[in-house]
Amino acid sequence: MPETSAFRSVAESLDALDRSRFESLRGLTGALLVVDVQHDFAAPEAIGHMCETPQDLQNVQDAVGQIHRLVDGARAAGVPVVWIQLETSHTSWTVNNWLRNGSRDIPLGEHNPCIKGTSGAQWYGGLAPADGELVVSKDSYSGFIGTTLKADLDQAGIDWVIVTGLTTECCVHSTANDAMQHDFPVIVPSDACASYGTDFHDAALKSLALNSSMVTTTDVVLSHLATSEQQVSA
Repeated sequence: MPETSAFRSVAESLDALDRSRFESLRGLTGALLVVDVQHDFAAPEAIGHMCETPQDLQNVQDAVGQIHRLVDGARAAGVPVVWIQLETSHTSWTVNNWLRNGSRDIPLGEHNPCIKGTSGAQWYGGLAPADGELVVSKDSYSGFIGTTLKADLDQAGIDWVIVTGLTTECCVHSTANDAMQHDFPVIVPSDACASYGTDFHDAALKSLALNSSMVTTTDVVLSHLATSEQQVSA
């Protein structure tokens, strides 16, 4: 991706701390994590009833568009893209049913999101892994719980991660926090994730910025990718 004056001006607008953060990553290998951008979490017919306002529904679609930009930018810069997907069954993670319905024993039926092998679990909005890109399946919030993600990132020589996806306060928040606790510097582009309510989104970003992540924007991340030499491990 060529460097442009627009990218340079974005980078120059960063405060001293964020410039230092990016500078410390120069020459290290990053990865873009795309979390749960799947039909049941993004398609209007699946989430419309959960969104608090029409704008919240639009925010999800806008975030998917920004994730597209990041995927394209990462591929152009030679940065690995890692796809994290929820795949559930009728018996998956019954404690979640206890939390929401008061019992682990209530049949989950077809109400589980992203049931493995169904259209609800498919990638959304034209986003999909390219040949050779890592895909990690999970059945809880965090991409690190009960998966090989940490080992896969270590094997690929990944030093830091960008976390994007749906939803901000749930699976993005959990994955970003766990990445930090596994000693990966974490960047979360605030416009490349979304929630079904603005308050949820804003509170999650505030929590991430306080505890685990550098919260910035897609333009800033693309600026860094465009002006950095990414060393990718085979």
